[in-house]
Amino acid sequence: MLVTHAHFDHLHRPSLRAIVQHTRRLTGRAPTLVIPHHVFDLVSDLGFDQIIELDWWNHYRHAGLTVTHVPSRHWGARILKDSHRGYGGYVLRSEKHSVYHAGDTAYFAGFREIGQRLAPEVALLPIGAYNPEQFRNVHTSPEDATRAFLDLNARWMVPMHYGSFRLSHEPVDEPLQLLEKEAKSAGIEDQVVVLEEGVTKFF
Repeated sequence: MLVTHAHFDHLHRPSLRAIVQHTRRLTGRAPTLVIPHHVFDLVSDLGFDQIIELDWWNHYRHAGLTVTHVPSRHWGARILKDSHRGYGGYVLRSEKHSVYHAGDTAYFAGFREIGQRLAPEVALLPIGAYNPEQFRNVHTSPEDATRAFLDLNARWMVPMHYGSFRLSHEPVDEPLQLLEKEAKSAGIEDQVVVLEEGVTKFF
């Protein structure tokens, strides 16, 4: 399991505990959890088999899979004065394939570096919570996500962070509509894959 940062909508302790219990029932053992640095105290009592804390550009290897913690432009505080906690995204790489989960982030120059250093094939990029304008200091709009995808030079873009519930002031269905226009303008519309809930997609 991967946790990108400690915000309550990304690190929900009851959900993590339920996943541990369910995994243990199914497999006989609890999962491993990968987290940014200084998040350990929030998850240490939830029953994970192993907890791996990573700084940016550090990685964890297990069973043929390498997980690299990469930078983002966001923040990791659990509460207002909790500024020391880490945050970021992850690139997962096997021998043949790779996927990048950006977590919460604004557009920043780091996308180009992630693409150059790790060359992810599939990029999961957030497209919601950009209105009002100052929210773009910590979240990507559809326009920003399109720029990020081009910087990454990935093969496929999967939009995320939209549509489940109202995140900010834009209409819930607006992010996908704007992404469609941005992708068409950038000539990448055939590379954008919108996933349906509960439907498995093979790339």
